[in-house]
Amino acid sequence: MNQILATKLVFFIKKKKKFYKVTFCVSFFLVLIFIGFIIYNLISIKQYEKISNELSNNYNIYKLYSKYSEEEIKNKYETENEIFGIIEIPNINIKYPIFSKLTDKLLKISPCKFYGNSPKEDGNLCIAGHNYDNSKFFSNLSLLDINDKIYIYDNLNNKYVYTVFKIYEVNDSDLSPIFDYNKFSKELTLITCNNFNQNRLVVKSSQNKNPNTY
Repeated sequence: MNQILATKLVFFIKKKKKFYKVTFCVSFFLVLIFIGFIIYNLISIKQYEKISNELSNNYNIYKLYSKYSEEEIKNKYETENEIFGIIEIPNINIKYPIFSKLTDKLLKISPCKFYGNSPKEDGNLCIAGHNYDNSKFFSNLSLLDINDKIYIYDNLNNKYVYTVFKIYEVNDSDLSPIFDYNKFSKELTLITCNNFNQNRLVVKSSQNKNPNTY
């Protein structure tokens, strides 16, 4: 009887060890996949940030040395390169080109305009940007305060100054920030994701009366 119990005990221990070994191997493999996924995402973000910086530099150099007229520069960049202008927010240290349309591919490279017209016109200019939970793109929008300044530069290098007046969140299906604005004012709405609760962070701002004023 004792020998049978001992045999069963040895078998049970071996089976248990095998189970732990398989579990360890599977867990180790999953951890490697997870680490690889994180590294891949970090590399991708770095690549997109590099493309965005190169795009911004080339855009500024082109405007500086181009022999085209102002109207030709505006048309060339909005049609060929899909650049709407530049957004700068000094308080969170960002400055990026703005694509004139929104696609998944473009959104990974830089912020995108998805609603509204020129900052010269009354209405609501809406810009979306990715939140990578770091200092890139619109990740730090939540750090803005009321009365902070946001600058938009158009393709003719006119500067438009906006002052933040409202910061709030909506659910991901709520489109009210796009249509909630004073029809006779020049407003700017920035939107990004809150990756913790899947809501959308919204920053509303209004333009100073005169462009190119600080």
